[in-house]
Amino acid sequence: MYRTAAVDGFRLAYDRTGVGPAAVLLHGWPSDRTEYRDVVPLLPAVDVVVPDLRGFGASDKHPVDPAGGYSAEAQARSVIALIEELGLDRPVLAGHDIGSRVAQAVARQRPDLVRALVLTPPLPGIGERILTPAAQREFWYLPFHQLPVADELIDGRPDAVRHYLRHFWAHWSGPGFTLTDDHLDHLVSVYAEPGAFAASIGWYRVGAGGLARVVAERAPRPAERIAAPTTVLWPDHDPLFPAAWSDRLDQFFAHVRLQHIDSGHFLPLERPRDFAASVTAATSA
Repeated sequence: MYRTAAVDGFRLAYDRTGVGPAAVLLHGWPSDRTEYRDVVPLLPAVDVVVPDLRGFGASDKHPVDPAGGYSAEAQARSVIALIEELGLDRPVLAGHDIGSRVAQAVARQRPDLVRALVLTPPLPGIGERILTPAAQREFWYLPFHQLPVADELIDGRPDAVRHYLRHFWAHWSGPGFTLTDDHLDHLVSVYAEPGAFAASIGWYRVGAGGLARVVAERAPRPAERIAAPTTVLWPDHDPLFPAAWSDRLDQFFAHVRLQHIDSGHFLPLERPRDFAASVTAATSA
């Protein structure tokens, strides 16, 4: 494990393996860089960098204003600095869950740094569909994460962390996939440190948990679409993001290829070969 120089007071922990064209893999919630534990060995011909995002895993966690410290734009500043610090030559950015939002933010802020994107949901184009009763039954945790009681009930309490994380891993996973006990034990060990759970949900405390941003999102002008060639891997069994929500991607990405995958939400762990194959293809395009 390595650590970056500080950006806004945050240092990122990261792993780096392999040789060849570069790829940076960005994890989601509730996870850390070990989300790619089964993807990385499938990329021996790629220079793979896998960081913990701000507030996650072994990276720095600070009790700061979430908008300044944990937003997609703030996370992107750290990822951009990581790419520049390591001298990576236009890496592929691959992102799952919140890592997908961060990768998109990097591609918008610094398109010169990005060769291509490999993304799973969330993706733009959802709009007001996130406010339907069916969707809100799934996204109940967004308003809950706004409340101080979320910290009071969960932060620093290993048993509460275990029950809470296990709920999401069980409910969001696809048929036939169960997170291993050793992986859950690892996640509990890092999320149960005092302040760690609170830092991890700093992401959700920006912009009303993301709901306001999703509802207000409008398609940009064609010239302002994300220009990097983009592969979207959309799970068929994700209770958060129905496959029907993939219908507007071409309004936000100039060059997008959509692939539906027989997977639940946690695609990098559930279908690591599919994920690795898309990263390999993007690095060689």
